[in-house]
Amino acid sequence: MPGATERLGVGILGTGRISDLHAIEYVENPRTEIVAVCDLDADAALDRARLWGATPARAYADWRDLLADPAVDAVEVLLPHHLHLEVGLAAIAAGKHLSTQKPIAFTVAGADEFIAAADAGMARGQVIRVFENLLSYPPIARLLDVVRAGDLGDVLAVRQKSLSGDPNWGWAVPEAAVAWRFDPDRCGGGPLTFDDGLHKFSIAWALLGVAAEVHAWIGTTATRAGDLDSPSVISFRWPGGAVGTLEVVNAPALQIATHHYAQDDRVEVTGTHGVAWVNRGHGRLLEEPALRVYRDGRVHDHVDLETGWESSFVHATRDFIRAVHDGGPALLSARDHRDVLSTALAAQQSARLGRPVRPEEIK
Repeated sequence: MPGATERLGVGILGTGRISDLHAIEYVENPRTEIVAVCDLDADAALDRARLWGATPARAYADWRDLLADPAVDAVEVLLPHHLHLEVGLAAIAAGKHLSTQKPIAFTVAGADEFIAAADAGMARGQVIRVFENLLSYPPIARLLDVVRAGDLGDVLAVRQKSLSGDPNWGWAVPEAAVAWRFDPDRCGGGPLTFDDGLHKFSIAWALLGVAAEVHAWIGTTATRAGDLDSPSVISFRWPGGAVGTLEVVNAPALQIATHHYAQDDRVEVTGTHGVAWVNRGHGRLLEEPALRVYRDGRVHDHVDLETGWESSFVHATRDFIRAVHDGGPALLSARDHRDVLSTALAAQQSARLGRPVRPEEIK
């Protein structure tokens, strides 16, 4: 681990739309600096290197060159999904601390291969985690605190809704970044129920663990970019009897107030003694408190929370930096993500088979 005053040299692999949010804390934190950037588009790599303070000589077009750079202590992998396993294994073998985007693989067997490498790397002192910003989004993090403290009693039901709208009302996303998400060979599943869905499955996992079974109906809507997996409904049943749903809907003409993706998300948790609502995600569909909790006839609004979506990236990155400098685990571990991935894959298989699927069936 770096010393108390030594700065962590970070290499960013991939300069797509989301990289600007990942870079915020690395640029501003006094214990880190971005020292290298990589992208197949050499001009994009050079542009981001200059923007983030890295020397132009460390703007790479090949990820192998970045991993070979001795100035790079830690790697943030922001590549299309099909590359995560290969690049993640190579980063671990190169001795780098690793924060990688989800999923770590397209199969549970692939995840197990990653976990074995991660275990060996962590035994050598590396920090290895799967980046999951929504668990660090302040309203979601506070919701988890409320549930774990027992303020709602025993959880009976979890309901999530993911609503996307007119992309012209969100930030500009390069066509190349859109294209791979519609390609199953590069994405691993649909852009809404798999790519974005993994975030939602992480919330459900953080609340109640792995579901006993998953039942999914995944729709198809033709768009200019390709077939969109909407509208869809995914339901869950946990071993203790709690149930849950994830509703995924695209409303192509809906105008969503946002600085990021034209999307908003809501979460509702019902317990034996109370109910909690997270009313804000990427955008602002509702002018209500980001977190509202009802118990014993009273409503408590949590109005002290950061609600900008970028805050989820800042806090998630701080967690990684803390783990590298100070020790301790970082969210999510590869083993935790394996549970989330098995749920996402179970939903995809359920939709194909037309029956409930147990995550433990997935290989």
